[in-house]
Amino acid sequence: MAQDISSKFPYESKYIDVHGSKMHYVDEYSDPGNPDQLTFLFLHGNPTSSYLWRNIIPYVKGHGRAIAPDLIGMGKSDKPDINYTFQDHFKYLDAFIRQLDLKNIVLVIHDWGSGLGFHYASQNEDNIKGIVFMEAITRTMRWKDADLITRYIFKRFRDEEKGHKMIAEKNIFIRLFLFKVGVKRKLTNEEKAYYNSAYPTVESRKPIEVWPKEIPFDGVPEETHAIISHYDQWLKETETPMLFLYAKPGMIIKKKDVSRLEKEIKNIKSVYIGKGKHYIQEDRPHEIGQAISDWIASSEL
Repeated sequence: MAQDISSKFPYESKYIDVHGSKMHYVDEYSDPGNPDQLTFLFLHGNPTSSYLWRNIIPYVKGHGRAIAPDLIGMGKSDKPDINYTFQDHFKYLDAFIRQLDLKNIVLVIHDWGSGLGFHYASQNEDNIKGIVFMEAITRTMRWKDADLITRYIFKRFRDEEKGHKMIAEKNIFIRLFLFKVGVKRKLTNEEKAYYNSAYPTVESRKPIEVWPKEIPFDGVPEETHAIISHYDQWLKETETPMLFLYAKPGMIIKKKDVSRLEKEIKNIKSVYIGKGKHYIQEDRPHEIGQAISDWIASSEL
């Protein structure tokens, strides 16, 4: 029998000052007496928050500590006056990890959380015990490889005037892409309200407006193109244990990508979790959580 997908977020909110702004996070199952405890670091993408992981976090209980931050400017974190580029987000995330002194990290990553996570792992491999990734940004992109709908939508998102009107003014990234295009089931009013609560104004939507412009299509922008190209090569060389979770039809990860990743990454276990699009945590949270729990139980991280 299918398990319920809860809209509840039953975790205590914590905050830490990072570069003069407060970052929100949840911290569960910590065992201060165990210095070798694994730390599962859940990283969300655009336009979500730690709320995305609410039904998955319980599955790591007994396996380690669970940390799920809201990226700067997103969720319940502060919204400082910054540009919200990839490098801006990474600056805050890297400081967050250092200030909490997170060790023995198992990354659980999705969407832009995967870009940030892979980048951190490629620079701090000695602090990474394993990586769980899904609907992830594993390499740079080319417009000619994108389907017609993706090209149509994202070229408009990346246009200064059209993108601002669509994302900041009309809130289309959340109302259309998150609530309809990227999820198979119909989200509840409570779930929609939680996601919307982080972006009540045009100004507050700056982070979700900038993220689509950071996707490196045909080498633009150069900075994220260089970063993703670097960790793409690292993914082919590292021995870090990885769990790759995929759904069908998916959105970022398609059938051809599954076979490519299985061939390119040395120490990988891939698991099909069922039907899903992009925000698979909202359609398949229990399958994701169980796959993570099973992998940890059978691995020697």
